[in-house]
Amino acid sequence: MAAALDDELQLDNQDYYSLLNVRKEATQDELKASYRRLCMLYHPDKHRDPELKSQAEQLFNQVHQAYEVLSDPQSRAIYDIFGKKGLEVEGWEIVERKRTPVEIREEYERLQREREERRLQQRTNPKGTISVGVDATDLFDRYEEDFEEMPGGGFPHIEINRMHISQSIEAPLTNSDTAMLSGSLSTHNGNGGGNINMTVRRVTSAKGWGELEFGAGDILGPLFGMKVFRNLTPRCFLTAQCGMQFSPRGVRPSCSLMTARHLDQNTMGYLQWRWGPHSSMTTSVVRDTKTSHFTLALQLGVPHSYLMMSYQYKFQDEDQTKVKGSIKTGWFGTVVEYGAERKISRHSVLAATVSVGVPQGVTLKIRLARANQTYLFPVHLTDQLLPSAVFYATVGPLLVYMAIHRLVIIPYTCSQKQQDLELQRKSSEVDMVKKKQEAESAVLLMQESVRRIIEGEESKMGLIILNAWYGKFVTDNSARQERAQVIDVTVPLQCLVKDSKLILTEASKAGLPGFYDPCVGEDKSLKLLYQFRGVMHQVLSADTEALRIPKQCKYTTTTQLLYNHNSTVTTTIS
Repeated sequence: MAAALDDELQLDNQDYYSLLNVRKEATQDELKASYRRLCMLYHPDKHRDPELKSQAEQLFNQVHQAYEVLSDPQSRAIYDIFGKKGLEVEGWEIVERKRTPVEIREEYERLQREREERRLQQRTNPKGTISVGVDATDLFDRYEEDFEEMPGGGFPHIEINRMHISQSIEAPLTNSDTAMLSGSLSTHNGNGGGNINMTVRRVTSAKGWGELEFGAGDILGPLFGMKVFRNLTPRCFLTAQCGMQFSPRGVRPSCSLMTARHLDQNTMGYLQWRWGPHSSMTTSVVRDTKTSHFTLALQLGVPHSYLMMSYQYKFQDEDQTKVKGSIKTGWFGTVVEYGAERKISRHSVLAATVSVGVPQGVTLKIRLARANQTYLFPVHLTDQLLPSAVFYATVGPLLVYMAIHRLVIIPYTCSQKQQDLELQRKSSEVDMVKKKQEAESAVLLMQESVRRIIEGEESKMGLIILNAWYGKFVTDNSARQERAQVIDVTVPLQCLVKDSKLILTEASKAGLPGFYDPCVGEDKSLKLLYQFRGVMHQVLSADTEALRIPKQCKYTTTTQLLYNHNSTVTTTIS
């Protein structure tokens, strides 16, 4: 049932909360008050004209349907999760009426898990990594005597000195068993090797799983391993792993044990022990929040011991930009790394990192991740610590990215967004025509009520909507060639005025009575000019922002003008 809903929910755009102009947390009393007011406006018996009577009946039924759904706790919970289409799907009759909204949401989460399991059985989840190491040390580590002997002058020699390719696929056997097949090939300075691994994982319970691993390679020989994961408490888990590597030198056993615990909501503590060819004890603390990621690790072992600290800052922008830096020091020397990461398309992430170390030298690492495929390009620039190498490794990728971003990425993403927008407009043309007709019918039915509301507000110098527009406004001088796409919503807004107040909730205004979406997929806003206590005000509000007038709020900008009852107000929409 949940799988069937996902394909249809994209077409469901009717908002019952917006239609009734109530908050998503509205109480039964608030729902009832809004419903009664709209019933008085759209009741068919108030209209004698056959055409108006038919239009009123249609709108009245929509309001009645919205109230019936939102006033019933079970139907409201289903609507909040699935939307209007969720109420039309068969199967909800098996859900007991006595279930609370929380229990219905739990039922939805269960259906989601079942859907994920079905999807898991239909895919192999391929993952791959390609790494190409480049030796560019000749760009900086150059000696004059060598250049004199080089044929063809002093052109630097750049070569690929290492490559690594790995790939893995998954094959779900049952709901609890999964088989994974992986393999890799690598070469370094003319010498290479490869291996293949087969892993079978079984989920034993909600608290743990276990897996067996079998592998073989052309250098190290057969491998047998076992791994177990277990949740000890809701805040602590344990992972144990052991293996045996068969090689020409004999059997090499290995073992590792790791335990982790939630120190708080955003912080994890890890303790790991390894025994084998590279025995060590490692402890680390990882703190991950919405805006940052911090890691502190200490390892004591043979042959390497080190202390490492890293920090990553996450910008809250559309491209999910991240900047990071780390320092690692140990018996091998000291390495400082810094870099940035940014999303360049819907499924692609580009990252660049500069590694400066003693005695490692300077290396530029470029990583491109697209879906489940990762491409790595480590470029070793110099074995020495040269300021020129650090400078070019930092500035060079930045300049190249800025050029590519401006000349390639931005035009491509704009073209993709325009294509998606055109496709969305075409798919919603029929629905848009229907919504426009319904809005025009609603405006006709509101005329008499609006006349009475205006008379009452004028008698007490209350709130009168002089002009109101909804849609896309063109304000940027560089975009003057674009045409403003707005509709007049003066009558619908005046109809919502009660006791000299206009209150709109945090929902798209396209769902309000008498409104429709004039520019599907575009950013919209509401612009209105109103009179209150003999003074005119101008307000501009975003589509989904709450609005309350005449009270001034932080999300409105107000301009007061002298108002004369005999004067004429004229405005031009650019």
